[in-house]
Amino acid sequence: GVKLFRRKGRALSLTLEGEQLFQASATALRMLRDAQGALGQRQDMRRLNLRVSPSFGVRWLGPRLAEFVAAHPEWDIRVDAAPDPTDFDREIMDIDIRYGTGGWQGYHAEPVLDDAVLPLVAPEVLAGLRPGMAADVLGQCRLIDSARALCQWDFWLLRNSLDVRTNRKKVLMDRSSMALQLALDGAGVVLESLALAAPEVASGRLVPLLPEVPVLRFPAYWALCPARHLNRRVVRGFLDWLRSEAETHDAEINDIVTRHGLEVELIEPQQELLRGEME
Repeated sequence: GVKLFRRKGRALSLTLEGEQLFQASATALRMLRDAQGALGQRQDMRRLNLRVSPSFGVRWLGPRLAEFVAAHPEWDIRVDAAPDPTDFDREIMDIDIRYGTGGWQGYHAEPVLDDAVLPLVAPEVLAGLRPGMAADVLGQCRLIDSARALCQWDFWLLRNSLDVRTNRKKVLMDRSSMALQLALDGAGVVLESLALAAPEVASGRLVPLLPEVPVLRFPAYWALCPARHLNRRVVRGFLDWLRSEAETHDAEINDIVTRHGLEVELIEPQQELLRGEME
């Protein structure tokens, strides 16, 4: 029942009452907009975007992530399992857990896990092999390779001075998870890392084929992000949790090494021999 507009020809102008309502409503809308922006910014502070390599995501991070999620019910978490490295300037991503040899300039990069590489085989396959020297034992097997692994059969055999002659073709799988499954199914011997195969070795579903040959260990999984991301509480919280889980994992690996009487040889990953960028 209050007149808000005054008409003059085709033009409209506000009455005094209309001007009062306009000022009040503009102030209220601005306050709502500011509050919405603040809530959105606060929500963004509780959002964590991760990129991980597929096999690492499935076999290592996935089984551990439920504990982290339960401890942070107020966080939104997105995990992108992809082999492609993150372009932090163009993608909305907080941390990239990348598989490789290190040396990423311009980023905060810290080693998370080592690869601990050795030949693994299903117990029933091992039971069917004739005992002998390492080269003779390997010669009875089909060799399973992971195409994206840094340490592959050619490098491993060369480093251990093993000339393996076999009439069986190698099998090349695209992912470590696929290569491990093939070995579990009894198709051959896989050259793989305890970083991904620890549960199967701990349970006895896979066993070391050649305990006398040292396990090759080197940094392989890295947490990577722009240094400015460390200012975010969610990023720091996740990295703290990741370090704690990595320490527990190292203890599990050391226990496996001790139980199987394995020796460990620490090496520096060389890009001309240790091939691949993502696993």
